[in-house]
Amino acid sequence: MEFSLKDHPHRRYNPLTREWVLVSPHRTQRPWLGQVEKRPAGNLLDYDPDCYMCPRNPRAGGRSNPGYTSTFVFENDFAALTPEAPEETLNEKELLVAQGERGICRVICFSPRHNLTLSQMQLREIQSVVELWVEQVADLGSLPYIRYVQIFENRGAMMGASNPHPHCQVWASSHLPNEVAKEQSAQKDYLAEHKLCLLCNCLALEQRLAKRVVCDNEHFSAIVPFWAIWPYETLVLAKRHVSTFGELTQDERGALADIMKRLTTRYDNLFEVSFPYSMGFHGAPSNNDNHPEWHLHAHFYPPLLRSATVRKFMVGYEMLGTPQRDITPESAAERLRQLSQVHYLNRK
Repeated sequence: MEFSLKDHPHRRYNPLTREWVLVSPHRTQRPWLGQVEKRPAGNLLDYDPDCYMCPRNPRAGGRSNPGYTSTFVFENDFAALTPEAPEETLNEKELLVAQGERGICRVICFSPRHNLTLSQMQLREIQSVVELWVEQVADLGSLPYIRYVQIFENRGAMMGASNPHPHCQVWASSHLPNEVAKEQSAQKDYLAEHKLCLLCNCLALEQRLAKRVVCDNEHFSAIVPFWAIWPYETLVLAKRHVSTFGELTQDERGALADIMKRLTTRYDNLFEVSFPYSMGFHGAPSNNDNHPEWHLHAHFYPPLLRSATVRKFMVGYEMLGTPQRDITPESAAERLRQLSQVHYLNRK
């Protein structure tokens, strides 16, 4: 029997994390008898008087937001990391080990409008967000005790977003997060062995094969990675080898805004819903060292599986063995690629 990625169970290797994912394409034919969630609610207000992110509204501790008209950054009122945390270490026989972690957490509001998402914002508005990402990484990364600055967005209640106002978070920590540390190790070893960048090579291969590319422009490309775990997971890659936001030219920053809008619009159009996901950027650490192995990229992890009401959890074998998916990266990319770049709410 001839092996087929489209028909036969197989596992795929993720060179960024050095882990495997089990792919079972034949399982897409099974009937769905599991729990079906309610379709996410829509019709949010342009301004919500009860939203702590809307302009001029009060926040925790008696603070109030200014009457901002574009983007707005504030220190997280319930931060997971604080700059005052002690850095002592607990170590009991190398078995009970803990270490203090200093850091700073900020919130970036994309817009004063409560009912927008990146997919519905104007390109110039998204460009302002990109500029703020560049500024925040540079600002927080310049602090002597900060090792890494993580930008991430949780969109949708099912992804843990506590507020629908368009926003993302910036967590700056004194140590490398787990996923970043794995990616750094893999990229560093690949560069040492091949004298080439792991993700530069990956992108060149994907563009040549043209099976998993969703959309691209002059400076960025969005692909469904060969090793994807989530149903419609994507990887956004800079076409030029850059390690950090600060290395992006003005044209590249504009292109990043463009690719974010085009990709998130396709997500919304997939099931005609405000599409939930967790998204985050990975780049070089903020320790003033040279990191030629690092290639700036963003991960999108969306949970929706077959519709706006059926979603994917990591359960069972995935928690105890290996992550597993039914929809192949090739079929996911094809479906996303064929979708319109005009948002479904704007069609006439």
